[in-house]
Amino acid sequence: MILSRKNFWLALMISAILLGSFSMSPFEIFGEIVNTLEDYSILLLALSVGIIPLIGGALEFSGLIDILIRNLRIKQNFFLAFSSALMGMLPMPGGALLSAPVIKKAGVGVSHDRQAAINIWFRHLLLLVYPFGALLPTTKMAGINVYEQIVYLIPSFFLLLLLGYLFLLKDIKGRIQTASSPQPKKILVPLGIIIIAPLIHVTFITLDPHRLPEFYLVCAVAASFLLSLYFGHISLHNIKKIILKMKPWKYSLIIIGMFLFLNIFKTSDTPGVFEALNVPKIFLLVVIGFFLGFATGRVQLPVSILLPVYLAKYGVTFMTPVSFGIMFFSVYLGYLISPVHPCVAVSLTYFHTSLKNTVKHMIPPVAIGLIAVFLIALFVTL
Repeated sequence: MILSRKNFWLALMISAILLGSFSMSPFEIFGEIVNTLEDYSILLLALSVGIIPLIGGALEFSGLIDILIRNLRIKQNFFLAFSSALMGMLPMPGGALLSAPVIKKAGVGVSHDRQAAINIWFRHLLLLVYPFGALLPTTKMAGINVYEQIVYLIPSFFLLLLLGYLFLLKDIKGRIQTASSPQPKKILVPLGIIIIAPLIHVTFITLDPHRLPEFYLVCAVAASFLLSLYFGHISLHNIKKIILKMKPWKYSLIIIGMFLFLNIFKTSDTPGVFEALNVPKIFLLVVIGFFLGFATGRVQLPVSILLPVYLAKYGVTFMTPVSFGIMFFSVYLGYLISPVHPCVAVSLTYFHTSLKNTVKHMIPPVAIGLIAVFLIALFVTL
């Protein structure tokens, strides 16, 4: 948790080795490192996750994202939500700073603290149902099909969408005004580049379920990246600039670190320790999940911790989609208002507001969401 504030992938790897050192020999730890690096599904997933931020970088560099936004003529409150959510579909370093100027320009008449809250809330809303975000590696760890899991998370998505509208957007009136007439046809290219990857992925894993799904994932995100280069008219020289700016290797190393942590956790004596703890499932998944999301400002790290704990404590080999959905949603709520969440920090700086003034807009909907998931967890089989 401490190291992840500076370097997420390094924190995972160091934590994995330290955890293993309590009950494993150096040879055994080295063996798990080799096993992780020899797993083709993990390597392909890491490669895919490394390509995804390059798509965002290419869309930003080429101006295709700007074209998409300039050619939307919708109500002001819907525009504020849609523009930040759209840019949140691709993980980009400092991504909140990409949507923040758009929110500020379109949010005339809206207080700075609420602009920051809107930027944070709606930018991350699609994480609950977007298959190429935090769901991709975490469902892989849990042994759950990412698209099956999305079905279970759709209710939570609509709940937070409704709460975000009621608490952040409802009283914002007016329409977006642009200097030129909108040309709806121009939104097809950038929007198509964004949605083509999940379409390719789900199509081919359905048609050919026997091949490693991560193989088609690489193909899908590579196709999206190539399309962004082609339609963005990006030269080889500028590709290098995009790579240096987006640092895709950091994202790939996060995936390696997550699975190394999971593998060492399962091989060490740690599962036996958790099996002896008398912790109710609802407390583990909801309360501790929310706390870890808030404390780390991350989604993947808490899930990386909670998943092996759950498997060890309750003597199961996999999580059900219901249990995973409750855990993921609880972690997400804590992450959304965490002071160490990078997007929260950069939004506060950009909009010149304080954590207190911004979070006060978000605490009521987060509290309602947490109560809702707690009540659901009481009445379902975890």
